[in-house]
Amino acid sequence: MSADAGERFQVRGQAETLLSLNLRASRSDPDALFNLAAMSWGGLGVPQDPRKGRELYRRAGEAGHKEARHCTTNLLANGVAGPRDWLKALERLEGEARTDPRRRRMLELLGKMQLNADGDPLALPEGEALSQSPHVTLFTRLLTAAECEYLRDSAEPAYGPSIVNDSNGATTRDPIRTSDGSTLHWLIEDPVVHAINRRLAAASGSAYDCGEATQILRYRPGQQYRPHLDAREAANPRVLTALAYLNHDFKGGETLFVETKLKVKGRKGDVLVFRNTGPDGRPDPLSRHAGLPVTAGTKYLASRWIRAHRWIP
Repeated sequence: MSADAGERFQVRGQAETLLSLNLRASRSDPDALFNLAAMSWGGLGVPQDPRKGRELYRRAGEAGHKEARHCTTNLLANGVAGPRDWLKALERLEGEARTDPRRRRMLELLGKMQLNADGDPLALPEGEALSQSPHVTLFTRLLTAAECEYLRDSAEPAYGPSIVNDSNGATTRDPIRTSDGSTLHWLIEDPVVHAINRRLAAASGSAYDCGEATQILRYRPGQQYRPHLDAREAANPRVLTALAYLNHDFKGGETLFVETKLKVKGRKGDVLVFRNTGPDGRPDPLSRHAGLPVTAGTKYLASRWIRAHRWIP
């Protein structure tokens, strides 16, 4: 929601703000449509309905809202909360690239990727099995240096401390993960990020729609991710983890599998894929791992948790 609409929402009250926004939206006001889209997408003062939000973003874009147009292109590319049309998304991106330098950069990066007509990779490097129990595979240079830089740049505006909910439901700093994180959520999962996510899905032998939104993690000296399991007892558990190393000009920060003593420090563009669950589908104790403290420099990592079944709306 835009800042002015958020302020009105607080001061004037929910009902009055919704009435005003809906009235303006009926006249195809782009800002009103965009704010209603954000509210439906995130469940802000109205029931959460991503499909309705997606349609409102489309309407806002057609009414002239630039950010809404970009959101619509992104959602067409990734197929979240509605139909996926990769070729249509690329067609829209070409138009957006004529006036927007960042969209032009996306188009240039996509042109260097070897993709089929659906946005999937035509080929993958062969992975190196580092461990069988837990199953750990390293894919060397799965991402290019330019792609790593792009992911880091995409995350830069939105870093915040890693947080969790405490027993009272309040947010507090994560006592296990001391890094800063930035989520490349579905609205900003643009065609480049989406193509990379599909490559991670192919490398891990999973479907794209089973993946959570990619997180970019930043570890400064002294920051770490203490020993933990990614999987939890759940109906749709995190069965796999893919970690993409976005740089290697730092010291410390290795990924350590605590029980087996396997220690990995990938180089820029390498991707580590490991299984979090055993044959019974329950969390595998051998997958317990840690991100060791960084001792010098800054470590950047892209993390994607992959569920057993479809996760995207």
